[in-house]
Parts: sequence; C-alpha cells; structure tokens
Amino acid sequence: MSNSEQATPAEFSKLRAFFWPVHNYELKKITPMLLMFFFISFNYSLLRNLKDALVINAAGSPGAQIIPYLKFWGVIPCAILFMVLFSKLSNTVSKKNLFYCSLIPFAIFFALFGFVLYPMKGVLHPLHLHLAFVPEGLQATIRIWTYSLFYIFAELWGSVALSLLFWGFANDTTKLDESKRFYPLFGLGANVALIFSGKASHYFAQLSEQAMLQSIMSIALAVIACVVAIYWWINKYVLTDPRFYDPSKIKKKKKKTKMKLTDSFKLLFHSKYLMYIAVLVVVYGVSINLLEVTWKDQVRTLYPNTNEYLSFMGTYSTFLAWTTMLMMLFFTNNIIRTFGWGVAAAVTPIIMLITGAGFFGILIAKDNLTGLFALMGTTPLMAAVFFGTCQNVISKAAKYSLFDPTKEMTYIPLDDESKVKGKAAIDIVGARLGKAGSSVIQQGLFMLAPLSVMTPYIGVLVAIFVAIWLIAIVKLNKEFAARTNTEITYKDEEADSESATNSAEAIINPELKTTT
Repeated sequence: MSNSEQATPAEFSKLRAFFWPVHNYELKKITPMLLMFFFISFNYSLLRNLKDALVINAAGSPGAQIIPYLKFWGVIPCAILFMVLFSKLSNTVSKKNLFYCSLIPFAIFFALFGFVLYPMKGVLHPLHLHLAFVPEGLQATIRIWTYSLFYIFAELWGSVALSLLFWGFANDTTKLDESKRFYPLFGLGANVALIFSGKASHYFAQLSEQAMLQSIMSIALAVIACVVAIYWWINKYVLTDPRFYDPSKIKKKKKKTKMKLTDSFKLLFHSKYLMYIAVLVVVYGVSINLLEVTWKDQVRTLYPNTNEYLSFMGTYSTFLAWTTMLMMLFFTNNIIRTFGWGVAAAVTPIIMLITGAGFFGILIAKDNLTGLFALMGTTPLMAAVFFGTCQNVISKAAKYSLFDPTKEMTYIPLDDESKVKGKAAIDIVGARLGKAGSSVIQQGLFMLAPLSVMTPYIGVLVAIFVAIWLIAIVKLNKEFAARTNTEITYKDEEADSESATNSAEAIINPELKTTT
C-alpha cells in the first residue's frame, strides 16, 4: 500500500489529528504551501494597514470619508478591468505563466510607488484642485491620486494573490484527502501571518514616514519574490512526485458556462432559500462597512499622524488574530454542535448589534460623558476608539469563526447544480452588493453632512440592517431544518470554495477569506 493511500486521519492520535494531521512524508508538500499562504497573507495585512493610514491621514483628505469613494469608484472598476484582462490572458498563456504574469503588475507598482511616486508626491498631488458638482470625497481621491492607486492595488492583492492564484492553485493540485487535513491549517496560518504583520507594522511605524513606506515596499517586493520562488519550487520538485500529484488521475472538468449578472439575479429571485443566504451576505457587508468607516474616523482623530495610525493598526491586527484563533479553537464547533445552526448563525449579528450600540452610544453622548471619563482617567475620544476597536475585533472574529462556517453549511442540502450555481451567484452578486451598497449609502449621507454629524443616522441604519439579518436567519433556519430533516451538526464544506476560487470573478470581491 502506498503512502498516499495510508494518509488517513484515523492513523493519527487524537491530539495530533486535532493540531497537526500531517504525515512526515507530506511535509515536502504542505511546508511550501503553508509558506506561500503565509507570505501572501502577511503582505495583504501589512499593505491593508498602510493603505488606510495613507489615504485617511493624507493632506487634502477628508479622513475616513474617502474610503467609500475609493471602494466604489476605484476598487470595483479596477477589479472588473483586471478580471477582463486575466480572462483574456488565460486563453493565451499556460497556468504557470499566468501565475507569474498576474504578480508582475503588483511588483512593478509597489516598486514605482515606493521609490518614485511617493518621494514626488508634493509635485504629483494637485492639493488645490476643486471640481464643481463633484463630491468632496471623490475630489480627494483625485487630489491624492498616487495614494488612491496604492489603496486599489493593496485591496486587489488579497483578491488576486490569495483568492484567485493561491486557492486556484491549491484546488488544482490538492487531493480530497489532503484538503480535509491541509485546508484548516491554512486558516490558522493566516492568523499567524496577521500577528507577524501587526508586529511589523508597529516596528516600521517608529521610522520616518518615507523610511517606513520604502521599508514596507521593499518587504512587499521581497515577499512577491518569495511567492514566485516557492511556486516554481513546488512545480519543479513537488508536483513531479507521483505521491502528491498525478495528472493522469485528475478528471478534466467540464467547461463552465459563465453566468451573467442578470442570470445571477434571476437565480436568486427564483429561490427563496438562496435569497435568504444572499441577504445574510449583503447585510453583513453593509453593516461592517458602515461601522468600520465610523470607527476609522475616530482612530484617525486620535492618531492624526500616518506613523501613529499604522502602529495602532498593527496592534489591532495582532489582537484580531489572537481573538479569531481562540474563537476557532474553543467556540466554533461547540456552539454549532450544542445549540444548532440557528443560534450559531445569530451570534455574529447579535454581537454586532450589542457592541455597535455601545460604540455609537459613546459617540452620540460623548459631550455628556466628559466628566465620567475624566474620573476614569480617559477621554470620550479614547473611550470611543477603545470600544470601537473591541467591537470591530469581536465582530470580525465572530464572522470568521461562526458566520462563515454556518453560511457554508446552508449549501449542504442543495443539489449539486444549485449548490455550485447558487454559491457562485451569491459570491458574485451578494458580496458585490454589500460592498457597493454601503459605499453608496455613505456617499449619499456625506453629501448631506460630514461624518461626525451623520453618525447617529449611521447607527440607526446599522441597527436596521442587523434586524433584517436576524429575520433572514430565522426564516433560513426553518428552511434549512426542513431540508435536512435531521439534527443540525457541523460538517466540513471545504469543497464549496472551489467554484469561487477557480473563477476570475472572485477578484471583484475584495473580502479576504483567510480565516475561514
């Protein structure tokens, strides 16, 4: 019997099966895969912290109000453009060369931005530009256009390098038995990358702004070089080993029919079950973006310097990673198995509602709480930043450890065609609507008044969307229970990600699924 046939989880002790279900001979494959995943996730987290610090604190920027404009007018159009170019390129070059070609634009831009565009920002940024009938947030994206480009490339890095390239490569070269044991390790590895990137952000924040930025760009380039080298090494020395990859045993997949946006809407509207799942995805995207922009505006007020902001976001990344890992290890399976799907799915919106109410409550009543916070040795602003940070960390940790697994479970009772097409439609339409919807709402509010004035109204909107979220969970729970007709228990659904990760349309969704 071959080693690959013997590689079953039953051969591991309970402790090893839980923490490290990997055979010694498999280290040749999983080690470089883990390293590649770590480097890509590390780069994304480091770039994510920097992109916010730059655009929010830039001269001529309205602060966190610029983010909705960047996401709607910058990230989404560029993601669609990249998708089109990627699709055309995939018809002319091999998969290996497609991987390399997809990373080249990032390497070129990061080098150009760090050592040419940024040093010349004083000349390149038209800070006195004023356009009639153009919202201030959109004008700001044009005034600091080099920072805006960096924001877009940093956002696309996660969708392209991780969602498209890494997971596409992993799904093409990983056997089913391996995926059951390897994929959960990738999720924990992403959180380890968050910890390291948080420490790196805090360290570089101690340097001057230009030294900090050029150091991070140098690391980003080094990481891309490492990813390319690891990818080459795997193809050269791992995939040539029949224990890990045998092309003759890989079934050729049928060419998938591309779903148009209108077809995606029709599919969702004709299935009440799929519509409920889509509602969960949309309202989460809207709610978390409304909360994040408000919180980041408070962080920017407390830390108006780019370096200070970056240092704070590094600390935030570290806390988020540890909190997510703890929730994954000790709460996810127990809550789902003990209380069922409905309770587990409701944890994330309930946490978001309670913590969000406290955060907005502090912001709204901060003028009346000055004396109370003075007795506690703090200020209303510091309290708002602290509570907002806790709210964001706990909400995202709950999302990664409970919302994502319960959402994936809802695809289990569907037939194969509905499962694949339904998931693709929700990933393409639902995730896009969540991001775009929140941006449109915020742009409309900011045209009426600044963020500080609209904060109470944003809080009310978050409460309304969370209420819709909970109603959808109640209805979906009934549908799910009726379809399964069994006690709801946790089941792995690692294969469901294949349709999204193998599609270029995954680029459009900038939500980085590194912790699911």
